[in-house]
Amino acid sequence: MAINAVETIWHNGKLIPWAEAQVHALSHAIHYGTSMFEGIRVYDTPKGPVGFRLTDHIARLGDSVRIYHFEMPFTTQELVQACKDVVAANHLSSAYIRPLAMMGYGSIGLVPAADTPMEVFIAAFPWGAYLGAEAREKGVDVCVSSWNRLAPNTVPTGAKAGGNYLSSYLISREAKSRGYAEGIGLDREGRLSEGAGENLFLIKNGKLYTPPASSSILQGITRDSIIKIAEHEGLEVVEQTLAREMMYLCEEAFFTGTAAEITPIRSFDDLPTRAKGPGEITRLIQDRFFGLFEGRTPDHWGWLEPIGAYEGQEAREVISV
Repeated sequence: MAINAVETIWHNGKLIPWAEAQVHALSHAIHYGTSMFEGIRVYDTPKGPVGFRLTDHIARLGDSVRIYHFEMPFTTQELVQACKDVVAANHLSSAYIRPLAMMGYGSIGLVPAADTPMEVFIAAFPWGAYLGAEAREKGVDVCVSSWNRLAPNTVPTGAKAGGNYLSSYLISREAKSRGYAEGIGLDREGRLSEGAGENLFLIKNGKLYTPPASSSILQGITRDSIIKIAEHEGLEVVEQTLAREMMYLCEEAFFTGTAAEITPIRSFDDLPTRAKGPGEITRLIQDRFFGLFEGRTPDHWGWLEPIGAYEGQEAREVISV
């Protein structure tokens, strides 16, 4: 989906014009994938715009930076406030926030020199349904990719790092070239892992099954939210390694993720699920999840973080660089 440009972007503590958010061609991250990022949804609720689990996402960004032994130059609290500022500065009531921490210009070796700066950007812009406008209602058709997910002890799948997403690109490109909405990667043992950019849930005999962290998944924040919502509804959630054939035997299935939100899966490798689309449990999960933003589901967990009015006088001045 195309990016909808807005007025400003946050860069290293200042709001600058969108078009001036540039980096040097020899920045370390461009050559070696040393960038860490997040995706965060802002929803327009009856009480105003909220960031969904904003602080949790920013905390995970810091964790990704730490895994690679880099140092984040801003605190979690500073980055949370920066996310709120950039949403409000661009007068957005709903948005997709993309924080990015990347190793910048100053070193061309594999291991960046100690004085190589970490550049931090935060963008916020309008963004619709990742897998298509009808996907939430009708579900999507997916296939298993010939590309496996990253193996343990190669690169850490627990970090949301730019370099990791070359794997996701290969899985998704192959699926789309074959006419599917998305691809699913298996782990190195041939068990289910996740979609190219989404976590996977299968429903069988009234239980929700999802691959564990040991299956080379990114432990998604939306995934964690769905586990908590399901358990609150009295549903059993089982995290375990899953054989590929489990996809073909399930009654229902869905993807989760910040971009995908809750997207039903209607077929795997051209075999429809038994529900042939979103079934009763998937609909329940969707209702409770989207109900958080529509005022129908109580926020028992404190996930909705108000964005608030744009009040920062100093930050209000757009800096030209």
